[in-house]
Amino acid sequence: MVKMKLQRKIAALAIVVAASLVATSCSSSSDEASSDVPKVTLIVKDQINAFFIAMVKGAEKKAAEVGVDLTVSSAKQEGDDASQIAAIENAISAKHAGILITPMSVNVNSAITKARDAGLFVISLDTPTDPADIVDITFATDNCEAGRLIGQWAAAKLAGKKAVIGLIDLFDDRMVSVDYCRDNGFLAGMGIDVKDPKIMGDEAKKGKYSGGDYEIVGNGAGKGAESESRSVMERLLSKNINVVYTINEPTAFGACAALKAAGVKALVVSVDGGRAGIEGIKSGCIGATSQQYPLLMADLGVQAIFDIVKSGTKPANSDGLDFFNTGVKLITDDPQEGVSSESTQYGLDNAWG
Repeated sequence: MVKMKLQRKIAALAIVVAASLVATSCSSSSDEASSDVPKVTLIVKDQINAFFIAMVKGAEKKAAEVGVDLTVSSAKQEGDDASQIAAIENAISAKHAGILITPMSVNVNSAITKARDAGLFVISLDTPTDPADIVDITFATDNCEAGRLIGQWAAAKLAGKKAVIGLIDLFDDRMVSVDYCRDNGFLAGMGIDVKDPKIMGDEAKKGKYSGGDYEIVGNGAGKGAESESRSVMERLLSKNINVVYTINEPTAFGACAALKAAGVKALVVSVDGGRAGIEGIKSGCIGATSQQYPLLMADLGVQAIFDIVKSGTKPANSDGLDFFNTGVKLITDDPQEGVSSESTQYGLDNAWG
């Protein structure tokens, strides 16, 4: 045991010297992998949502391409902080070079800080941490922009009609960046005044949007899942809703199922841009969605840790942002004047899942 610990220390020191790094990267030897192969843990929120399945595939492909020993872990479902914390602890114990994580909430911040203190380079994917500097860098969609785009589209599509809005968010027991950024981004895109961009639900429930009057009649937490979101939509159907904001496309499908069963028509907007979501636009369920690119996030994340270990090269944030922006496009087959968008054919050509 003592000999093994000494070998690990020597191997880690060799990598640090070779890469001219001190604490931002470390790797260790093992019986299964050579000490010059960076070991990385990818921790996603679950492996049920097609978005995270695509992210895992992207990371595995890149890891095989550049030569990274990749371990994949996931939480059981949205809100499962404990599983993510355990996976971080395992990566620290295994002396991995870095961690790629779609953080569940601020509850994992302490574990991330512990990992960085232990010398691991930690990158957030898709979901920026709060605060941003809890991790070394984030590769993500500009979620605020994603929300603004679908809000602008909905406002233009209404053409001055009163907007009766229901919102199906991720959580109702915590505030996470992807949740409040998309929700408040949507409202801001509609021209509704948002008091605090990091707090959901503090906007006036009635007032003016960019095209006319609005009323927010309710919201709920669908936890990013179709079944829970259908239940939320069913509770909101007692209101005369004509606009439904959804945090992601599984949420949108749940909302659409409830609307269809009740014989109610409404504009449904979402964020994701997976193949199923684009097909949802073509079928008439979703009016518009903001497409994001999880394969690119994973690709960039694996490459970044590889480069840090091998050459000491660190990634940098996009200009004016506290993260690296992987891009977003509004996808719809009903373009609105003044709102930049692409067709579903573009969406399918660039879809994941």
